[in-house]
Amino acid sequence: MTMKKKEIIHEVRRYFVILFGCAVCGVGINLFILPANLLTSGLGGIAILLHYFVGWPVGAQLLVYNLPILYLAHRFVGKRYAVDTILGTVLFSLGIDAFSPLSALHPVHDTMLNAIFGGVVSGIGYGVIFRFGSNTGGVDVFGAILKKYWSIDVGTGVFLLNMLVIAASAALFDLETALFTLVCIYATAELTNRWAAGFNREKAIFIISEESEKIGDAIMESLHRGVTYLEGRGGFLQEKKAVVFVVVSLTQLARVKAICDRLDKNAFLIIANASEVRGRGFSRERILYQFAQRKELIEAREREKEKGGACSKG
Repeated sequence: MTMKKKEIIHEVRRYFVILFGCAVCGVGINLFILPANLLTSGLGGIAILLHYFVGWPVGAQLLVYNLPILYLAHRFVGKRYAVDTILGTVLFSLGIDAFSPLSALHPVHDTMLNAIFGGVVSGIGYGVIFRFGSNTGGVDVFGAILKKYWSIDVGTGVFLLNMLVIAASAALFDLETALFTLVCIYATAELTNRWAAGFNREKAIFIISEESEKIGDAIMESLHRGVTYLEGRGGFLQEKKAVVFVVVSLTQLARVKAICDRLDKNAFLIIANASEVRGRGFSRERILYQFAQRKELIEAREREKEKGGACSKG
């Protein structure tokens, strides 16, 4: 299979996953958010607000509101980003209107449950869309433009827009509905971040110790995780130190600590969350294969040494 064909297949798969994310968003909004008279963040909240009072379809509104934004994406950010933005915006708008009949079902009558599940389901959809390189238009595009040309964070503007949506909900409905809308927006944002960043629960560990090689060997031997040795230098005494860097799963963290306590109780550990680990060498199968290769190499070297020693004696 040629490289170009592989790239085409990869892009087609990516677009199908983005379509799936848009469908999930459509289900979450129509099944939980709309029946409870709740709002979403950004332009979606404004579109839903007008849907409640004028009856305009939410997806069609979003498509119209995003037309000038899509032009800005093409004009200022780049062709590839513009294509992904147009794709995400169109599929997202179609997804909302395609699943609009679900709003008549109203399966959950508790407003809090609607806020939570509406936020969770739509947040998963948004996260899938963002994780695979697309977006749904709106203020995301303005954020990309501001960041590219002026290094300005758009977070404040998004926050103010969301506060405007919540205030409108309080004025047109009641304070309780506005607070439930806030819960929904928070749940959406939290799940979006989780899915976009990844659910990997790996830990990145830096170990500074006088017994770095022993600790590294023990980690490879017992956990079958590859380690990297970094050259460090103490700032106070200017002495060279070997630093062990390793990424392990959450369940293996306690075993790494136990290895350090056994070999060097004074070892200095820095443990950080790694939201996503990609690339060659982290899968268990690959690490076991590399470990077996390393073991064979060490045994071959030892045999060569023994053979050389026997020859010198002879």
